Amino acid sequence: MSSPLSLCLVQSAAHHHAAEDTLDAFAADVRRVTRAHPGARLLVYPELHVCGHRPDEDPEAVMTAAAEPLDGPRGARLADLAREVGVWLVPGSVYERGADGLIYNTAPVYSPRGERVAAYRKVFPWRPYETTASGGEFVVFDMGEYGRVGLSICYDAWFPEVTRHLAWQGADLVLNLVRTPTVDRAQELVLARANAIVNQVAMASVNAAQPDGVGRSVVVDPEGRVRAEAGTATDQIVTDVLDLGEARRVRTHGTAGLTRVWDPFAEGQAPLELPLYEGRIDPARWRAATRDPSA
Repeated sequence: MSSPLSLCLVQSAAHHHAAEDTLDAFAADVRRVTRAHPGARLLVYPELHVCGHRPDEDPEAVMTAAAEPLDGPRGARLADLAREVGVWLVPGSVYERGADGLIYNTAPVYSPRGERVAAYRKVFPWRPYETTASGGEFVVFDMGEYGRVGLSICYDAWFPEVTRHLAWQGADLVLNLVRTPTVDRAQELVLARANAIVNQVAMASVNAAQPDGVGRSVVVDPEGRVRAEAGTATDQIVTDVLDLGEARRVRTHGTAGLTRVWDPFAEGQAPLELPLYEGRIDPARWRAATRDPSA
């Protein structure tokens, strides 16, 4: 049985300062949020929150200047901060300079012990506007007694393969880190519910506030019900307490007690060819990881 997870989605604009000043401002904000919400165990910030840039700045120049290895000075500061406040910290995504010399849009996760326990590189940059390199791996991490969590970044939510794989890997909750200032946030809210429904997984989509985003951060349960939603554009903290075991209950008993999307195949059914991927769905593998979150 999972423990209730108290989380804060911090809908705010990025800090626009020199690198060191930005991290100082971010640390102050994390301390403010944890003081205001002492029971919170997970803090989640929007995409590129500590690497944001103003609309009048050259994105390529900002990206190049902000890119660091994950174990560089910025990563050390973030790890120390998570340990100081004693929470699970997702500081948004950052520009990561990989060992291959490429720059990725990467979401790191830090435990209350100050350890980086996961890092996810955005698989689907918003082409042609975003020029970071594409990641090539779906990432989940375990939060001890709370459950298993998957990571996606903004435009990833538009591709059903991403959330489907995270749920298949046993994710009970998917965090979608967003920096959307455009009118298609309306579609993203539909996708948050759709991804929750068709994968029977909780979704938490945290968007930036103005001028970096238009807000409307949202928490959706594994049956697609909106549990909490922030206002448009304003700085706001969305709080909720989730039982991540709900995802496993819904998968076992069905959405509305009826629909079990992880049980569509008859015993011994032949694989389904997928011409789009030059691959196939093998019924024997369909539920492999969802059956046991510790798999």
